Amino acid sequence: MPLIPEEPQIHESVPGPRATPAAGRTAPTPRPVPGPGPRPAPPRGAPASSARPGKPGPAAPSRGPVPAPPVQRTDSPQPPVAPTGTAAGPQLQLIPAPAGGAVDAADEAVDLLLDSGRPPGEILVLTTGENHPWATHELSFGAASYWAQQDAADDVFYADAGAERVTGRPVVVVAVNDGNAVNDGNAANEDATARALPAALARAGALLIVCGDPERINAVLGAHA
Repeated sequence: MPLIPEEPQIHESVPGPRATPAAGRTAPTPRPVPGPGPRPAPPRGAPASSARPGKPGPAAPSRGPVPAPPVQRTDSPQPPVAPTGTAAGPQLQLIPAPAGGAVDAADEAVDLLLDSGRPPGEILVLTTGENHPWATHELSFGAASYWAQQDAADDVFYADAGAERVTGRPVVVVAVNDGNAVNDGNAANEDATARALPAALARAGALLIVCGDPERINAVLGAHA
């Protein structure tokens, strides 16, 4: 299923700090605020209490809370379709990045997902080459402690894309950071990516984000479309 390369940031379907209303929804019209200008005098014979002072006075009786429309993010990465197990499969998104910048691009994608309200326990980050620095750090405390964090599912989990113990999550972010076999002649790198991307697609319940070389990624995923 070929993907169309996007800008280095997540647009259209990934969150950013925008407050632009979503298509089809109208921005709420601000209510006018009463000013302190002069007001007409009450009619002759009317009770004195009916006159409203020019300066701010007691507020009018409340008619009950008015629910505000939810904030919409036009570039949210939240998956709009396919839950786990549907025939349509997860939504696919490509973030162009060189092998050396794929991990940074994946980290930025995770930040945007968290900013949009995605629970951290729903996000899995995989690397096809060198481990993510977080995974390297946590593995230094022992494998048992490291894998226990995956089972707890209360935070973003970082792992090697080829690790068999990795379980699926609603959102999977892949950093293709193992180099490009077209340029370096390393067939092992190409084989690793060819295995990692289909496996990541199977692990993603709703959204798969792949950070790396667009031509290489499309070649691999297109073969499994």
